[in-house]
Amino acid sequence: MAKNTTQEIYNELKLAFESKADPEKAPLIAKYMWNQFAFYGIQTKDRQMCYREQLKQLKNAPLNWDLIALAWNDEHREFQYFACDYLRRKGIETDDLPRIKELIVKKSWWDTIDSLIKPIGKLSTQVDLSKPMLVWSQDANFWVRRTAIEHQLVLKEKTKPELLATIIENNLGSDEFFINKAIGWALRDYSKTDPVWVAQFIESHPELSPLSKREASKYLK
Repeated sequence: MAKNTTQEIYNELKLAFESKADPEKAPLIAKYMWNQFAFYGIQTKDRQMCYREQLKQLKNAPLNWDLIALAWNDEHREFQYFACDYLRRKGIETDDLPRIKELIVKKSWWDTIDSLIKPIGKLSTQVDLSKPMLVWSQDANFWVRRTAIEHQLVLKEKTKPELLATIIENNLGSDEFFINKAIGWALRDYSKTDPVWVAQFIESHPELSPLSKREASKYLK
């Protein structure tokens, strides 16, 4: 049996999403996201069931960037969530970073940013991404900088603390909430692995914002 084309897969996803749409929940979810995006109103588990078979079909094929583009261009946020789950499951290579950056700066919000860091983080355990992440940490777009700050989340002992420190230092003094929140979140996460390092970093960087300090100190005694 021939494999479905990119357009056919997209059409299948659209039909599946439409069949699970909840017109009562959709405006509530949209409001939670500051009414920036349209939603079908599908809960996470049901949404993932909508494309379980498609992800199986795509598993052994090269990463389908045409499908990702269709999903990212769709007005419904669930399509962007599909793309993020697909990228996380499939994984990426270093050559994919420019395309990932394009996704970061289009329809940017914390939900997709915090999903896109996952394939980047996984890749960083396989190849050294220090150079591109340092460049991203000084990008004009603060969502790109946030991605650099967060990309080592949950890597535990695989975290590169020197890289984390430099990326954070490149963003000290920012008045952007999502940057200062990310700094605190990154430090808090790494404090589970090396609380002494995080405590020393906080002490040696008094210019950390109150929000960053509060988040970073959550698990420190």
